[in-house]
Amino acid sequence: MRTRRFGRVGFQVSELALGTWGLSGEAYGAPHEEDVGRIVELAVELGITLFDTADAYGDGAMERLLGMRLDATKTQVVTRLGTLRDATPPMKRFDAETLKTRLAASRDRLQREVIDVVLLHNPSAAALRGSDGVDFLKEEAKLGRIGAWGVSAGSMEAVHAAVDRSADAVMLAYNVFHAGDLHKLTDRLAATDTAVLARSVLSHGLLSGHWGPHKTFFDGDTRAARWTPEGLRYRVSQLQAVRRLVAGEVLTLRAAALRFALANQLVSSAVLGVRSTTQLRQLVREAGEGPEYFDEETLLRMPEILASAGIEL
Repeated sequence: MRTRRFGRVGFQVSELALGTWGLSGEAYGAPHEEDVGRIVELAVELGITLFDTADAYGDGAMERLLGMRLDATKTQVVTRLGTLRDATPPMKRFDAETLKTRLAASRDRLQREVIDVVLLHNPSAAALRGSDGVDFLKEEAKLGRIGAWGVSAGSMEAVHAAVDRSADAVMLAYNVFHAGDLHKLTDRLAATDTAVLARSVLSHGLLSGHWGPHKTFFDGDTRAARWTPEGLRYRVSQLQAVRRLVAGEVLTLRAAALRFALANQLVSSAVLGVRSTTQLRQLVREAGEGPEYFDEETLLRMPEILASAGIEL
Protein backbone atom coordinates (compact mmCIF):
# COMPACT_ATOMS: atom_id res chain seq x y z
CA MET A 1 0.00 0.00 0.00
CA ARG A 2 1.46 3.34 -1.05
CA THR A 3 1.33 6.32 1.30
CA ARG A 4 0.89 10.04 0.76
CA ARG A 5 1.62 13.11 2.85
CA PHE A 6 -1.41 14.50 4.69
CA GLY A 7 -1.05 18.10 3.56
CA ARG A 8 1.00 20.53 5.63
CA VAL A 9 0.36 18.47 8.79
CA GLY A 10 2.92 16.16 7.28
CA PHE A 11 2.13 12.67 8.57
CA GLN A 12 1.79 9.81 6.09
CA VAL A 13 -1.49 8.06 5.33
CA SER A 14 -2.37 5.17 3.06
CA GLU A 15 -3.59 6.42 -0.32
CA LEU A 16 -6.70 4.28 0.15
CA ALA A 17 -8.87 4.72 3.24
CA LEU A 18 -11.71 2.56 4.50
CA GLY A 19 -15.00 4.41 4.94
CA THR A 20 -17.55 3.09 7.43
CA TRP A 21 -20.84 4.77 6.49
CA GLY A 22 -21.81 1.82 4.31
CA LEU A 23 -20.82 -0.58 7.08
CA SER A 24 -23.08 1.17 9.58
CA GLY A 25 -26.25 0.02 7.83
CA GLU A 26 -27.46 3.60 7.35
CA ALA A 27 -26.48 3.91 3.70
CA TYR A 28 -27.25 0.74 1.78
CA GLY A 29 -29.07 -1.48 4.25
CA ALA A 30 -27.77 -3.50 7.18
CA PRO A 31 -24.70 -5.68 6.54
CA HIS A 32 -23.94 -8.85 8.45
CA GLU A 33 -22.20 -7.92 11.69
CA GLU A 34 -19.50 -10.56 11.21
CA ASP A 35 -18.72 -9.18 7.74
CA VAL A 36 -18.07 -5.69 9.13
CA GLY A 37 -15.36 -6.97 11.46
CA ARG A 38 -13.78 -9.03 8.69
CA ILE A 39 -13.67 -6.02 6.36
CA VAL A 40 -11.87 -3.89 8.95
CA GLU A 41 -9.39 -6.67 9.68
CA LEU A 42 -8.74 -7.27 5.98
CA ALA A 43 -8.16 -3.55 5.41
CA VAL A 44 -5.39 -3.67 8.01
CA GLU A 45 -3.93 -6.81 6.42
CA LEU A 46 -3.89 -5.11 3.01
CA GLY A 47 -1.98 -2.13 4.38
CA ILE A 48 -4.73 0.43 4.81
CA THR A 49 -3.84 2.68 7.73
CA LEU A 50 -6.54 5.36 7.44
CA PHE A 51 -10.14 4.76 8.56
CA ASP A 52 -13.00 7.24 8.09
CA THR A 53 -16.02 7.37 10.39
CA ALA A 54 -18.37 9.72 12.28
CA ASP A 55 -19.85 9.82 15.74
CA ALA A 56 -23.31 9.75 14.12
CA TYR A 57 -22.75 6.46 12.27
CA GLY A 58 -24.78 3.86 14.08
CA ASP A 59 -25.03 6.19 17.07
CA GLY A 60 -21.32 5.70 17.71
CA ALA A 61 -21.24 2.01 16.80
CA MET A 62 -18.67 2.47 14.04
CA GLU A 63 -16.32 4.42 16.31
CA ARG A 64 -16.71 1.71 18.92
CA LEU A 65 -15.91 -1.01 16.39
CA LEU A 66 -12.77 0.78 15.19
CA GLY A 67 -11.71 1.33 18.78
CA MET A 68 -11.87 -2.40 19.45
CA ARG A 69 -10.34 -3.56 16.15
CA LEU A 70 -7.53 -1.08 15.41
CA ASP A 71 -4.06 -0.68 16.88
CA ALA A 72 -3.78 3.04 17.61
CA THR A 73 0.00 2.94 17.11
CA LYS A 74 -0.29 1.63 13.54
CA THR A 75 -3.47 3.22 12.18
CA GLN A 76 -5.12 6.63 11.88
CA VAL A 77 -8.76 7.54 12.28
CA VAL A 78 -10.76 10.38 10.77
CA THR A 79 -13.99 11.09 12.61
CA ARG A 80 -16.67 13.72 12.00
CA LEU A 81 -18.61 15.68 14.59
CA GLY A 82 -21.60 18.01 14.58
CA THR A 83 -24.48 15.88 13.30
CA LEU A 84 -26.76 15.21 16.26
CA ARG A 85 -29.11 12.44 15.19
CA ASP A 86 -29.87 11.61 18.81
CA ALA A 87 -31.37 15.07 19.38
CA THR A 88 -35.09 15.80 19.03
CA PRO A 89 -35.37 16.87 16.31
CA PRO A 90 -32.03 15.82 14.74
CA MET A 91 -29.85 18.87 14.08
CA LYS A 92 -26.42 20.25 13.25
CA ARG A 93 -24.42 21.86 16.07
CA PHE A 94 -20.89 23.21 15.71
CA ASP A 95 -20.51 25.30 18.86
CA ALA A 96 -17.53 24.72 21.15
CA GLU A 97 -19.52 23.30 24.05
CA THR A 98 -21.25 20.70 21.88
CA LEU A 99 -18.01 19.71 20.15
CA LYS A 100 -16.20 19.38 23.47
CA THR A 101 -18.80 16.90 24.72
CA ARG A 102 -18.95 14.96 21.46
CA LEU A 103 -15.17 14.81 21.09
CA ALA A 104 -14.77 13.36 24.58
CA ALA A 105 -17.30 10.64 23.75
CA SER A 106 -15.51 9.86 20.49
CA ARG A 107 -12.19 9.53 22.31
CA ASP A 108 -13.74 6.98 24.65
CA ARG A 109 -15.32 4.94 21.86
CA LEU A 110 -12.20 5.04 19.67
CA GLN A 111 -9.97 4.28 22.66
CA ARG A 112 -7.51 6.98 21.58
CA GLU A 113 -6.12 9.85 23.60
CA VAL A 114 -5.27 11.62 20.34
CA ILE A 115 -7.68 11.41 17.40
CA ASP A 116 -5.71 11.85 14.21
CA VAL A 117 -8.22 13.93 12.21
CA VAL A 118 -11.46 15.57 13.38
CA LEU A 119 -13.79 16.99 10.72
CA LEU A 120 -16.89 19.11 11.14
CA HIS A 121 -19.69 17.10 9.55
CA ASN A 122 -21.06 19.05 6.58
CA PRO A 123 -21.44 22.55 8.05
CA SER A 124 -22.62 25.52 5.99
CA ALA A 125 -20.16 28.26 5.07
CA ALA A 126 -22.03 30.60 7.42
CA ALA A 127 -21.70 28.16 10.31
CA LEU A 128 -17.96 27.96 9.76
CA ARG A 129 -17.46 31.70 9.66
CA GLY A 130 -19.23 32.30 12.95
CA SER A 131 -18.46 29.13 14.90
CA ASP A 132 -16.46 29.15 18.13
CA GLY A 133 -16.24 25.40 17.52
CA VAL A 134 -13.51 26.07 14.97
CA ASP A 135 -11.50 27.90 17.64
CA PHE A 136 -12.03 24.95 19.98
CA LEU A 137 -10.68 22.46 17.41
CA LYS A 138 -7.71 24.70 16.65
CA GLU A 139 -6.86 24.78 20.34
CA GLU A 140 -7.22 20.99 20.61
CA ALA A 141 -4.78 20.62 17.71
CA LYS A 142 -2.38 23.13 19.27
CA LEU A 143 -2.44 21.15 22.53
CA GLY A 144 -1.81 17.88 20.65
CA ARG A 145 -5.17 16.34 21.55
CA ILE A 146 -6.05 15.96 17.87
CA GLY A 147 -3.63 15.62 15.00
CA ALA A 148 -5.48 17.79 12.52
CA TRP A 149 -8.88 19.44 12.06
CA GLY A 150 -10.97 20.20 9.03
CA VAL A 151 -14.32 20.05 7.31
CA SER A 152 -16.30 17.39 5.47
CA ALA A 153 -17.83 19.75 2.93
CA GLY A 154 -20.88 19.63 0.71
CA SER A 155 -20.15 22.76 -1.30
CA MET A 156 -17.32 24.87 -2.68
CA GLU A 157 -18.46 27.73 -0.43
CA ALA A 158 -17.91 25.56 2.63
CA VAL A 159 -14.43 24.59 1.42
CA HIS A 160 -13.50 28.25 0.92
CA ALA A 161 -14.81 29.10 4.38
CA ALA A 162 -12.81 26.22 5.86
CA VAL A 163 -9.61 27.35 4.17
CA ASP A 164 -10.30 30.93 5.29
CA ARG A 165 -10.18 29.58 8.85
CA SER A 166 -6.97 27.61 8.17
CA ALA A 167 -8.44 24.11 8.12
CA ASP A 168 -5.77 21.41 7.90
CA ALA A 169 -7.96 19.16 5.75
CA VAL A 170 -11.12 19.05 3.67
CA MET A 171 -13.18 16.10 2.52
CA LEU A 172 -15.36 16.39 -0.58
CA ALA A 173 -16.94 14.25 -3.27
CA TYR A 174 -14.57 13.58 -6.15
CA ASN A 175 -15.26 11.24 -9.03
CA VAL A 176 -15.60 11.19 -12.81
CA PHE A 177 -19.11 12.69 -12.59
CA HIS A 178 -18.29 15.17 -9.83
CA ALA A 179 -14.80 16.54 -10.45
CA GLY A 180 -15.38 20.21 -11.16
CA ASP A 181 -15.45 21.46 -7.57
CA LEU A 182 -12.04 20.07 -6.66
CA HIS A 183 -10.53 21.16 -9.96
CA LYS A 184 -11.75 24.73 -9.40
CA LEU A 185 -10.30 24.65 -5.89
CA THR A 186 -6.93 23.25 -6.95
CA ASP A 187 -4.90 26.46 -6.87
CA ARG A 188 -6.15 27.48 -3.45
CA LEU A 189 -5.77 24.07 -1.84
CA ALA A 190 -2.31 23.62 -3.33
CA ALA A 191 -1.19 27.07 -2.17
CA THR A 192 -2.33 26.36 1.41
CA ASP A 193 -1.11 22.73 1.31
CA THR A 194 -4.49 21.59 2.63
CA ALA A 195 -4.96 17.82 2.82
CA VAL A 196 -7.78 16.46 0.63
CA LEU A 197 -9.83 13.37 1.36
CA ALA A 198 -11.81 12.20 -1.69
CA ARG A 199 -15.13 10.51 -0.96
CA SER A 200 -17.73 8.96 -3.30
CA VAL A 201 -14.97 7.93 -5.70
CA LEU A 202 -17.26 5.28 -7.24
CA SER A 203 -20.33 7.55 -7.15
CA HIS A 204 -22.12 5.27 -4.67
CA GLY A 205 -21.52 2.20 -6.85
CA LEU A 206 -22.60 3.69 -10.18
CA LEU A 207 -19.03 3.73 -11.51
CA SER A 208 -18.59 0.04 -10.84
CA GLY A 209 -20.46 -0.38 -14.12
CA HIS A 210 -22.80 -3.16 -13.01
CA TRP A 211 -26.12 -1.31 -13.17
CA GLY A 212 -28.61 -1.36 -15.99
CA PRO A 213 -30.67 1.72 -16.94
CA HIS A 214 -33.65 0.51 -14.87
CA LYS A 215 -31.77 -0.30 -11.67
CA THR A 216 -33.90 -0.23 -8.53
CA PHE A 217 -32.86 -0.16 -4.88
CA PHE A 218 -34.19 -1.91 -1.81
CA ASP A 219 -35.90 -0.13 1.07
CA GLY A 220 -33.32 1.35 3.40
CA ASP A 221 -30.90 2.14 0.57
CA THR A 222 -30.26 5.90 0.38
CA ARG A 223 -29.51 5.62 -3.34
CA ALA A 224 -33.25 5.21 -3.98
CA ALA A 225 -33.58 8.96 -3.42
CA ARG A 226 -30.25 10.02 -4.94
CA TRP A 227 -31.31 9.90 -8.59
CA THR A 228 -34.62 10.24 -10.38
CA PRO A 229 -35.31 7.33 -12.77
CA GLU A 230 -34.52 9.65 -15.68
CA GLY A 231 -31.36 10.92 -14.03
CA LEU A 232 -30.09 7.43 -13.34
CA ARG A 233 -30.77 6.32 -16.92
CA TYR A 234 -28.78 9.30 -18.18
CA ARG A 235 -25.84 8.56 -15.88
CA VAL A 236 -25.81 4.89 -16.93
CA SER A 237 -25.78 5.98 -20.59
CA GLN A 238 -22.70 8.13 -19.89
CA LEU A 239 -20.78 5.08 -18.70
CA GLN A 240 -20.31 3.95 -22.29
CA ALA A 241 -17.93 6.84 -22.87
CA VAL A 242 -16.22 6.41 -19.49
CA ARG A 243 -15.47 2.78 -20.44
CA ARG A 244 -13.03 4.15 -23.03
CA LEU A 245 -10.69 4.75 -20.10
CA VAL A 246 -10.44 0.97 -19.70
CA ALA A 247 -7.25 0.11 -21.56
CA GLY A 248 -3.87 -1.50 -20.96
CA GLU A 249 -3.39 -2.26 -17.26
CA VAL A 250 -6.73 -0.63 -16.38
CA LEU A 251 -8.94 -3.68 -16.70
CA THR A 252 -12.35 -2.56 -15.41
CA LEU A 253 -14.52 0.53 -15.21
CA ARG A 254 -14.23 0.31 -11.44
CA ALA A 255 -10.45 0.45 -11.74
CA ALA A 256 -10.65 3.45 -14.06
CA ALA A 257 -12.90 5.31 -11.61
CA LEU A 258 -10.60 4.63 -8.66
CA ARG A 259 -7.47 5.56 -10.58
CA PHE A 260 -9.15 8.77 -11.74
CA ALA A 261 -9.26 9.90 -8.09
CA LEU A 262 -5.76 8.68 -7.31
CA ALA A 263 -4.27 10.36 -10.39
CA ASN A 264 -4.97 13.73 -8.76
CA GLN A 265 -1.91 14.33 -6.60
CA LEU A 266 -3.86 16.85 -4.53
CA VAL A 267 -5.74 13.87 -3.04
CA SER A 268 -4.14 12.61 0.17
CA SER A 269 -6.39 9.53 0.33
CA ALA A 270 -9.37 8.09 -1.54
CA VAL A 271 -12.09 6.79 0.79
CA LEU A 272 -13.56 3.41 -0.19
CA GLY A 273 -17.15 2.59 0.74
CA VAL A 274 -17.02 -1.18 0.38
CA ARG A 275 -19.62 -3.68 1.57
CA SER A 276 -17.66 -6.93 1.38
CA THR A 277 -14.17 -8.35 1.61
CA THR A 278 -14.39 -9.25 -2.08
CA GLN A 279 -14.99 -5.62 -3.05
CA LEU A 280 -12.13 -4.47 -0.85
CA ARG A 281 -9.67 -6.95 -2.35
CA GLN A 282 -10.74 -5.96 -5.87
CA LEU A 283 -10.27 -2.25 -5.30
CA VAL A 284 -6.89 -2.57 -3.61
CA ARG A 285 -5.71 -4.76 -6.47
CA GLU A 286 -7.15 -2.49 -9.16
CA ALA A 287 -5.51 0.63 -7.75
CA GLY A 288 -2.47 -0.76 -9.56
CA GLU A 289 1.19 -0.08 -9.02
CA GLY A 290 0.99 3.61 -9.94
CA PRO A 291 1.81 6.31 -10.30
CA GLU A 292 1.27 6.66 -13.17
CA TYR A 293 -2.31 5.46 -12.84
CA PHE A 294 -3.09 5.83 -16.55
CA ASP A 295 -0.81 5.65 -19.55
CA GLU A 296 0.14 8.97 -21.14
CA GLU A 297 -2.12 8.51 -24.15
CA THR A 298 -5.21 7.93 -21.99
CA LEU A 299 -4.40 10.95 -19.83
CA LEU A 300 -4.11 13.16 -22.90
CA ARG A 301 -7.40 11.88 -24.31
CA MET A 302 -9.32 11.87 -21.04
CA PRO A 303 -10.91 15.37 -21.36
CA GLU A 304 -12.07 14.53 -24.90
CA ILE A 305 -13.38 11.10 -23.87
CA LEU A 306 -15.41 12.48 -20.98
CA ALA A 307 -16.61 15.54 -22.90
CA SER A 308 -18.13 13.21 -25.49
CA ALA A 309 -20.50 12.06 -22.73
CA GLY A 310 -21.24 15.58 -21.52
CA ILE A 311 -18.85 15.31 -18.57
CA GLU A 312 -16.79 18.43 -17.95
CA LEU A 313 -13.59 18.30 -15.93
